[in-house]
Amino acid sequence: MLTFSSISKRSQLGIAAIGLAFAIPALAAIAKIDETKSSVGIVFKQMNVAVDAKFKKFNANIDYNAAKPESSKASVEIDLHSFDLGDPQYNAEVLKKEWFNAAQFPKASFVSTSMKAGANGQLEVVGNLSIKGKTLPTRFSLSVKNVGATQVFDGSLPIKRLAFNIGEGEWKDTSMVADEVLIKFHVVTTQ
Repeated sequence: MLTFSSISKRSQLGIAAIGLAFAIPALAAIAKIDETKSSVGIVFKQMNVAVDAKFKKFNANIDYNAAKPESSKASVEIDLHSFDLGDPQYNAEVLKKEWFNAAQFPKASFVSTSMKAGANGQLEVVGNLSIKGKTLPTRFSLSVKNVGATQVFDGSLPIKRLAFNIGEGEWKDTSMVADEVLIKFHVVTTQ
């Protein structure tokens, strides 16, 4: 019977090197996010005027396989305290209980459950979006482009804010702030 302990040290090193050679491509698939070039923001309407805002802090883990997109995975975590409307007073207001309730729910997250190649080079993504303690299934398309040694993921995810209890009490009235919100993202990765 051949056991690992009965194999010479040199052979053990060779086996370990072969194992490492197979492991490196798997590890290389997890992309590193270029935070200086990536962004997550939202667009909504207040009194029928489009408003753009962004999140200054987020973390994304993307394991993308272009040859087999259905094996790809992604997760994103957004720091709600980093929400920026361009005015410190408005930023503080949105963190309150009626809106994000960031004291109790400081993060929003998305975790993919499936991905597949779609029409026109798009990637169809299905997953779960969690905001303010509520998790709902979501579906959206995104584009993936190779630019030199980087990959660029661009997409948008339409949601209804009231489905996540964003805007409670008097703010449920959609005549002031529309129910429709578009989450837009531009994620640049490096290997």
